[in-house]
Amino acid sequence: MPTPVTIVGAGLGGLVLARVLHVHDIPVTVYEAEPSPTARAQGGMLDIHDDTGQPALAAAGLTEEFRGLVLEGRQAMRVLDRNGTVLFEEADDGTGGRPEVQRAELRQLLLDSLPAGTVRWGHKVTGTRSVGEGRHEVAFADGATVVTSLLVGADGAWSRVRPLLSAATPDYVGTSFVETYLFDADTRHPAAAKAVGGGSLIAPAPGRSIHGHRESGDTLHAYVELTRPLDWFAAIDFTDTAAATTRIAREFHDWAPELTALITDTDTPPVLRPHFTLPIGHRWDRVAGVTLLGDAAHLTAPNGEGANLAMQDGAELATAIAAHPDDVETALTEYERALFARNATAATELAIPEHITAEDVVNFFTQSKRNA
Repeated sequence: MPTPVTIVGAGLGGLVLARVLHVHDIPVTVYEAEPSPTARAQGGMLDIHDDTGQPALAAAGLTEEFRGLVLEGRQAMRVLDRNGTVLFEEADDGTGGRPEVQRAELRQLLLDSLPAGTVRWGHKVTGTRSVGEGRHEVAFADGATVVTSLLVGADGAWSRVRPLLSAATPDYVGTSFVETYLFDADTRHPAAAKAVGGGSLIAPAPGRSIHGHRESGDTLHAYVELTRPLDWFAAIDFTDTAAATTRIAREFHDWAPELTALITDTDTPPVLRPHFTLPIGHRWDRVAGVTLLGDAAHLTAPNGEGANLAMQDGAELATAIAAHPDDVETALTEYERALFARNATAATELAIPEHITAEDVVNFFTQSKRNA
């Protein structure tokens, strides 16, 4: 028999939802397309915010365990110009509200907090449909199906659950990341390591920027951002590391070598990550027995908020369900009302100018310090 709550997607938002439901003794099953927890790299560092991600983990009863994952010193941040000159620098004095953890470790913490068998791996969803009376059928690639009385789409940008609620589809925003890793950085890539420092760096310019972050194990993780159409990236063979990094680095030909080293010295093949977004203020009419969270509900270009908002979504949805165990529709109505209001506000506050400069970023952080 299926459990009363079915979650599609074992990302951070779906797992927080499952964990908080478990804390309230509400049975739940999570279906995940990946064959195992380690089947795919889970990305790099996450700063867990004191007003979103941290309260979500507190609702999950995992604050102490989360604190054990924090990498000290990683909240340090600097802004550089294209010549490598430091324009702004802020040390990590231990008082910041956004401690850094490795995404994979946080995901594993959540997985370990759930009863064995809660997550069903290797279940790729191919479609969903209503079967009446607020119930929905989920179909999997192997031909199996499951019917549930409450379906939650936590399945990201290309959600298979979203079409039950909305005809919206993600659009390319015009920018993409190219992701690289440099290992043993202090000994093998000392110039790049010195530029990044102990935490993160941003080297922004109109139409292009380099973001670097020091992770655990002396690893540098970089996201090189370019404003280019998808066809431009399609002309690059990302399976040829040397050719791809040379082509990307050409867009930064007049930048300092310690910055372009984050592109050319990569120890892993560069990975293209195009940015997509749902319409600002995306919402839907209430449909009995189904809802969305995280990127499935409010996908935006990367802005440092996505994972935190997904965890907040998961915690608030679980809390609403626990408060109305015999009236799911009231729970979903309350959750979505708050979700839509929050998303509309966040979309406005997090809008990033298309032609941002290093001076713009410095002014932002300087003003933030004054207001702190």
